[in-house]
Amino acid sequence: MQIQPETGTPVAQGNYVVAKRHRDIVYTSGMTPRFQGALVRTGTVTCDDDLNDYKEAVELATSNALKAAGSVLGPGERLSEVLTMTVFIAASQDFREHSRLADFASNFLLAKLGEEAVGTRAAVGVSSLPGGSMVEIQMTVIVSL
Repeated sequence: MQIQPETGTPVAQGNYVVAKRHRDIVYTSGMTPRFQGALVRTGTVTCDDDLNDYKEAVELATSNALKAAGSVLGPGERLSEVLTMTVFIAASQDFREHSRLADFASNFLLAKLGEEAVGTRAAVGVSSLPGGSMVEIQMTVIVSL
């Protein structure tokens, strides 16, 4: 699967905003791996799966979260630090490698924003996610000039 992150701001799939800013802190809503409005990966992660098969979907969800955060920036501002990130993974009950999937998100942020992108993180297994997505990413980011 070769997915190119789309340009522009992700669109809310319900009655919420994709990002909310308070002073120099931006909070994003949970972002899923959507390309042109459609989920590119759905289902449940199982112990039998090759985790590398999920890398692009996790990176796309992370990219969408960054774009959501970036949507509330003013002229000359940039996203400088990720304070915290939560990676929700729709997984089977016996799946134990949540943090390895979350590493795909952390490594993507490191490549895009540098060392300051590595903040606190939680990787949480859930039974289902909106639209049947296999991953949803929410983050809190600091804005700087």
